[in-house]
This record gives sequence, structure tokens and C-alpha cells, in this order.
Amino acid sequence: MRKSVFYFTIFFLIVNVVGQHGLTDQEKWKVSFSDLNITIHMDEEAQSKLKINLFDEQLKGSKFRLKSEKTHISTVPDEYIHLNGSSWEGYVLVKGVFLGKTKICVELILSNNQSEISSNCQDIIVIRKMRIIDHVFTGSVALLVSLLYINFGAALDLSVLKGILKKPVGPAIGCFCQFILMPVMSYALGYALFATDINMWLGLFFTGVSPGGGASNMWTVILKGNINLSIVMTTISNLGAFAMMPLWIFTLGKTIFDYGDLKIPYDRIATFAVSLVVPLLIGIGIQKFLPRIARVLSRLLRPISAILIIFIIIFATVTNLYLFELFSWQIVVAGLGLPWLTYCLSWCVAKLLKQNDIDCLAIAIEAGIQNTGIAIFMLRFSLGQPEADLTTVIPVSVAIMTPIPLFLLYLVQKVRSCRRNAKGLQEIENDNE
Repeated sequence: MRKSVFYFTIFFLIVNVVGQHGLTDQEKWKVSFSDLNITIHMDEEAQSKLKINLFDEQLKGSKFRLKSEKTHISTVPDEYIHLNGSSWEGYVLVKGVFLGKTKICVELILSNNQSEISSNCQDIIVIRKMRIIDHVFTGSVALLVSLLYINFGAALDLSVLKGILKKPVGPAIGCFCQFILMPVMSYALGYALFATDINMWLGLFFTGVSPGGGASNMWTVILKGNINLSIVMTTISNLGAFAMMPLWIFTLGKTIFDYGDLKIPYDRIATFAVSLVVPLLIGIGIQKFLPRIARVLSRLLRPISAILIIFIIIFATVTNLYLFELFSWQIVVAGLGLPWLTYCLSWCVAKLLKQNDIDCLAIAIEAGIQNTGIAIFMLRFSLGQPEADLTTVIPVSVAIMTPIPLFLLYLVQKVRSCRRNAKGLQEIENDNE
């Protein structure tokens, strides 16, 4: 009997100690926000209703304060509020600082100066106010991309395409570099640089799966590569993009969406792919039924491609100066790394498969230059805010960095040409003497 009383006493003491000191955070105190999430604009403030309940007598007399998980996105007043009773209810002020998502949590400061963070937090989404110039920019990109595809359809030369496809080694290498090498590289580079920043990783991947840019033809001419091969590869790239972009986004890209706990916008991406088919078919129809107009449009293909690239760089920069606030060494490395690595690897692949220098050059340029206008249009069209704004910085960075090595190569070619000409003149003078 005594043993039973002794064991019962020990059990009662253990239960009592656990009841006083073994409570979880949820059992000791509870935080409730009236709204699970708040969406606010940059540089604007919003009120959030907060209620705190204490269930542990030892917590009475404590104080608390709000903490922002990412203060560069959103801030709250840095002040303490004392809890005199077992509950507190009131409004707190939340300010949007910059684009992004963060959480506002409650930090409870105990009497021994230790602290606990609430398990219930409030999600804060900070977005930009849409301005007229933003709509103009998005509409302009959409218009230029549509015109590019109309011109592309009008300039599609099936006879040249058939001729090169009879010996499709060059185009096959280009397809491999464009549709396999570039997407995989953009995914791997994004994982290495932005494993904790899903928006930037997504922006880099969308850029990597976009079709080749029309500027590749222009640079191929400038650098004396195989222009016919370049045109065929551009044709295949743009046609193949209708299947390859959704394929990569819905497969490998799904892992990025899963990492960021984002939903893939299947309907928007599918709509985007279909929206490119319409201007392409219009261009093909013009070529068939209005050949004179088609010839004029064919001549405009390269200028419009160049205008699109220049427009993206300049207008996107001027319209969205906030992009430079997002620039970091990782974004610069991504902008440099994606096109530059692709240039080098594509050249090596072509060389290993015994292609001549002018074909290697065309393949490298075609694989390395992405249509960043398509990437920006796809990101803006497919994603909600603030992801649509945040992801845009990557294709803009790639667009800025892509021409640099090509321009340097052009300067090298010019210097070599000048040296050869000078050497030739010197030899002529020596012969005359």
C-alpha cells in the first residue's frame, strides 16, 4: 500500500512539473492575426490586427515585439509592448520596403531576457504599383515579339531549309546545344547560384529554355560565320520552342516551382505558346499570298530583332530602375555565365564533331544568344506579382552581358585584319624597293 502511495506521489509530481514547464509554445501562448497575409505596395503602410493570449501564469508581465523575417522587404516599428494581463489586442503598422515576400512574427521577451518566436506568423507580400509606363512596356514587348514572329514566318525559306537538312550535322549540333545543353546549364547554374532564391533561379531557367535570339544572325554576319546555317538554326529553334519550352518548364522546371512552393501556371504558359503560333501563321500566310509584302518583311527581320534586343535593354532599364537594386554578384555571374559558357561549350562540341570554323562560330553564337524578349514576356505573362517583377532581372542581366564577348571577338578580328593589311603593305613596299 505504501509503495502504491509512493509511486502515485512520484507520478503526480512528474505530471505537475511537466504541466508547468513542459508546455509547448502553442500551449503557453498563442498569436492570432486577423489576416493570414497582407499585400502592400512599396513605400506604403498597412495596419494588421494582432491578438496575443497567455496560458502560462509565469509569462504574465512579459513583453513582446514584432520582427520582420526580411527587413529589406518589410519593416515593423522596433518597439516593445508590455503584457500586464493574460491577453493583448491591437493594431500594428507594417511598411512595404521592396519587392518580395516575408513574414512578420511575434517575439516574446521573458523575464530572464530569453526570447521565444511565435509559431504563427503573418505572410507579407510587397508589390509595385502598376504605372502607365509598365503597361506600355509589357504591351510593347508583346507587340515586338508578335512582329518578330510575323516577320519570321514571312522570311521562312523552305528551300534553304531543305538544302541544309540534307546534311543536318550542323543543325543537329545546334539543336542539341539549344534544346539540351542550354536548359540543363541554366538549371544547374541557377541551382549553384540561387538555391535559396527561387525567383532568380526561375528567371534564369526561363531564359535558358527560350528560343535563340534573332540577333544571332546579325552577329554571325558581323563575325563572318555561316549565315545560312545560322538562319536554319534560328528557324528550327523558334519552331522547336513551341514544344520544348513547355516540355522543359513542366518537367525540370517543375522542381523549381516545387522548391519555392509555387504552382505552375499551366494555363498561362499554354496560352503563351499558342499566342506565338498565331503571328507565325500570319507570316507564313503573307509569304504564300502576298509575296511582295513578304519580301519587305524579310528584309525587316534582322532590324526588328536588333530593335527588340536594344529596346529590352534600354526600356527595361529606364522603366524598371529597381532592377539595379536587385543586382548582386550572383546575378552578374548568372548574366555572364549562361551565354559565355554556352559559347565555349557549343564551340567545343562542334569542333569535336569536326565542323569547320565558320560553322562552329555560327553554332556557338546561335546557342549562346537567347531571345530575352520571349523570356521577359513569358515571365510577365505567366507569373503573378511580385514574382513577375523579381524574375525579370535575370533576362535583363543576360541581355546586357551576352554581346560583350562577341564585341571583344569583333575587335580581335579587326586588330588581326589591320595587322595583316599592314604586313601586306610592308611586303609590297619591300618588293618595290
